[in-house]
Parts: sequence; structure tokens; C-alpha cells
Amino acid sequence: MKTKTIGRTGLEVTEASFGCASIGNLYREATDADSRTVLDCAWDAGIRYFDTAPHYGRGLSEQRLGAFLADHPEAVVSSKVGRILSPAKAPIAEADGYVHPAQNDVRYDYSGDGILESFEQSCGRLGRSRIEILYVHDIGAYTHGIDANRPHMEAFLGSGYEALVRLREAGRIRAFGLGVNECEVCLDVMREAGPLDVILLAGRLTLLDRQAEAELVPACREAGTSLVLGGIFNSGILATGPVEGATFDYEPATPEVLSRVGELQAQAESHGIPLATAALHYAIRHPAAASVLLGTAKPSSLMRNLDALAHPLPDGAEAMFG
Repeated sequence: MKTKTIGRTGLEVTEASFGCASIGNLYREATDADSRTVLDCAWDAGIRYFDTAPHYGRGLSEQRLGAFLADHPEAVVSSKVGRILSPAKAPIAEADGYVHPAQNDVRYDYSGDGILESFEQSCGRLGRSRIEILYVHDIGAYTHGIDANRPHMEAFLGSGYEALVRLREAGRIRAFGLGVNECEVCLDVMREAGPLDVILLAGRLTLLDRQAEAELVPACREAGTSLVLGGIFNSGILATGPVEGATFDYEPATPEVLSRVGELQAQAESHGIPLATAALHYAIRHPAAASVLLGTAKPSSLMRNLDALAHPLPDGAEAMFG
């Protein structure tokens, strides 16, 4: 599998990467054995970059990935900071879309001390003393709202960014950036804090939603910041098409979105390819993208996506991407 370099760090990642939200029991339960099977499948297919987070099943995803990493120490791993876990005060059956998560409560902390605590917790769950890429997770108005995000930004700008710089200087991480669902906070941080090696951007640079093209992609190009693309199906609709119950950004798709996706589906089918295949190729071919996250608990789904990427597009199909 091809590799690309993260920013100016020299760190290489495979152009397809594995997103570990599903092995944290996102929406449905996966067993430890299920999780290991899909991780083995990803590895056998050539994927060497794995992304996880404390948020994914309140630490469950990191624990399961950590067991896998014991046999694959050469894997490139990213995790995230901004949430600190602690033993739950009451049983948790479901949290934030994750069923039967690890029994941990969570609090946000984007300060330097909070980032260091979150990082060390993740290292413990992953069984590592170093993590190649560290993302600041879900800072911004998209997650917290405008008013609630202000103290988070103050904490991050006051000491959080510098903590990441120190971790990189100490060799505990090789690259850092943001893991978010919005463009504006990325631009704010790049202006107010300093350069970022990489941004994991979910849902804002897809066949359907190309918000990042306006300002963020040019800013990243100028700064030497790589993009890792997540949410390339926009939470489902680019995989299912404009069917009843289709979701966009984790909510029922509006009539306007359904109409736009219908147009994209018609274009894809006119070239003899499924809509999902067009969405995959749009993401992985984007010049700003260092890697594209594929997240599933099912080996069959993972291989279907990888097979779609392995087949060249028919002549003229790239016109959809313009």
C-alpha cells in the first residue's frame, strides 16, 4: 500500500488507515474476538496506520487496539487528547452512541496538564510509551457550542498547545494536530497558537461536503499541514445513497441533502460506479490528503472499500471531483 508523509515530520502513513471507533462498540456491540479479526484483516490488507481515541467506547477501543499492538509494535498509531477518563460512579450501558462501553466517566480538559494526563492514560491503555500522532479531539463550537468552547480554547491556547510541542520535542509523539468536524477551529488554532503537523478532518472534505476547499486546504498547503480524512461517507449517506432514513452528519438528511446526493449518485452511475466508490476515490485522490480513515467492525465491509479503491476509475469519472 502506498504511503504519504505527515507534514514536514518525515513520519509516513499508509494512504488508507483504520479508524477504531467501531471496535469501541459504536452503535452496536463487537466482541474482543470480532475486533481482533477486523484489525488482523486491516493489517493483512497492508494498512499500517490505526486511529483511536479515549472517546471511542470510553477507552474500550484503545484497550482492544493495545492488545493488537502487542503483536504489531511497528504500527503507526494516533490517539486523541481533551477527554480524561476516570472510573464510573454508576453503571454505564450506553454513552455517546457507544453500547456497553468501558465503565469510565469523562471530563473535558484542554489545558497543558489535562493534555498530559490524557496522553499518559492513552499510553497505558495502548501499552506504549509513545504515540506517533496526537490529535486534540473535538475542540470547537461544533461539539461544545460557542459559549462553552471559549474556556476550552483559552485553556488550549494558554498551555495546551505548548504541552504538545514539549511532547514532540521529547520524542513522545512525532506529530500533533486537531481531530475535529469543522474547519473554523482549525483556522483559528493555526492563526492563534501556531503550526500544526496534521489535522484529522471528519466530514468536511468529501464528495458531498467540500467546505474545507475554501480556506482550510489553502491554509494547510501554505503551512505544510497534512490532512487525514475521516467521515468520508458523511455518516452514511454517501454509502447508502438518498434512501429513506439516510443520515448526514449523524442526523436525518434534509430534502436538500437528499437531492444533492441523488445528483451525485446519478453522476456516479453514469460512469458505471457506485456512489460509495466515487466517495472513496474522491477522498484518497485529494492532493491534501495524507490518509483516508476506513472504520468498521466487519472485515467484509473493510475489504469491500479496499477493493473499490484498488480498481481504477473509468475514463471520465474524475470529472465528478472537479
